[in-house]
Amino acid sequence: MKKQILLVDDEKNIRDFVGRNLQARQFDVRYASTGLEALALLKDNLPDLVILDIMMPVMDGLEVCRRIREKSTVPILALTALGEEEDKVRALNMGVDDYLTKPFGVEELLARVHSIMRRVSWEREQASGETLHYEGITLHPENMTVTINHVEIAFTRTEFNLLHYFMQNKSKVLSHRDILQNVWGDAYNDEAEYLRVYIGRLRRKIEPDPDEPRYLKTEYGFGYRFG
Repeated sequence: MKKQILLVDDEKNIRDFVGRNLQARQFDVRYASTGLEALALLKDNLPDLVILDIMMPVMDGLEVCRRIREKSTVPILALTALGEEEDKVRALNMGVDDYLTKPFGVEELLARVHSIMRRVSWEREQASGETLHYEGITLHPENMTVTINHVEIAFTRTEFNLLHYFMQNKSKVLSHRDILQNVWGDAYNDEAEYLRVYIGRLRRKIEPDPDEPRYLKTEYGFGYRFG
């Protein structure tokens, strides 16, 4: 069965360029030119991936992402013309899983799409894995939920995958590159902002005091250690 992608961009030339290349690789592509149109389509059918332009009139991509994240963990690949790290961090903090800075090439686009699809397949494989416990934290792969002191906490897919990887490798010192390649994929090596953002998000959800981490420790100049 073809993987379905919802492509949201107000620029017709971008929709045509991206859509044509995805269809040539056997993806089933639906289109939206506004944020409101995208949200309406998502009510009827949830795709395997949303490719979402950030800079759109009326309702920008960040607001669309916020509304999607209220109800769904569907993977979101953001397209942005803004190359500043602050803008990328805002997008990641809003819940996007990945981003591409315009202009981008076909190979870069396809690498990101395939990486996201591989992560989703990996999640399905992990769903039969054992429940993981550490002190008050319990992670359930079968339904992608996390409870902390018996209270269920909402996690995005990427947050869940990151915590899962840490808990599977409890007490090990993991390098930045190891984490990026195992959670995001082989194409990721130097995206330091991804880790900074998501480590911060994890700490806010699992730590009694995020400023004084008890579970997720920084190994300065190398990476991180859980437990």
